[in-house]
Amino acid sequence: MTAPVLSDVTDGLLIITINRPDRRNAIDRDTSQAIADQIDRLESDDSLRAAILTGAGDHFCAGMDLKAFLNGERVELEGRGLAGLTEAPPQKTLIAAVEGYALAGGFEIALACDLIVASETARFGIPEVKRGLIAGSGGLIRLPERMPRQVALEFALTGRMMEAEEAARWGLVSRLTASGSALDGARTLAQEIIANAPLAVAATKEIVNEARHWPRGDIWTRQNAILERVIASDDAKEGARAFAEKRAPEWRGA
Repeated sequence: MTAPVLSDVTDGLLIITINRPDRRNAIDRDTSQAIADQIDRLESDDSLRAAILTGAGDHFCAGMDLKAFLNGERVELEGRGLAGLTEAPPQKTLIAAVEGYALAGGFEIALACDLIVASETARFGIPEVKRGLIAGSGGLIRLPERMPRQVALEFALTGRMMEAEEAARWGLVSRLTASGSALDGARTLAQEIIANAPLAVAATKEIVNEARHWPRGDIWTRQNAILERVIASDDAKEGARAFAEKRAPEWRGA
């Protein structure tokens, strides 16, 4: 049998490919588990600095495999959600590279990533209401955080699709590429991130993601605690030395 998920590593970058093109990369339980295993690999391997999640063939992901659902299969993983990702995104940077459809759970998987790079022919949407369901894998939570609430609500209630250019206009997509070039665009973006200090990148992501949940009176205390950890790191000293010596820094991640 063909593996539901493929992986490849180049220069600290893990590329995770959903490999069910005949099913538009729809997610069944085995696929959720295989993606979760790759996310665990990303988090546990210090040589891996970031990852890209993409789909084989013409599409990113059409969401939950409805045939598996009708057969009684629970495609989500306990405590981790759809694709082993939507309820437990990694601490390291994860970029979605989207070609074709990212619909229903597929869009929710993309929204669980830190950044989205999409080709100009990509299409996004949460059409669950058209099937008697709701976007329960984070779409109704994350979409209103990424775009104006009333616009997100329109997409959620109508189930209509959003073209890539509109998604970019609302800020859902970080970079648009020509058709067929989303993965290349995501690689370029990932390498720009990997070139930076890993501890500083992780701390930056932590603050951006968590600060909105901190009690107002604790914001500066919590941010400064993270800041002090970064300032005291070897990487902070190396960054200053490299700048003074006009050379590329050699990060240790500590």
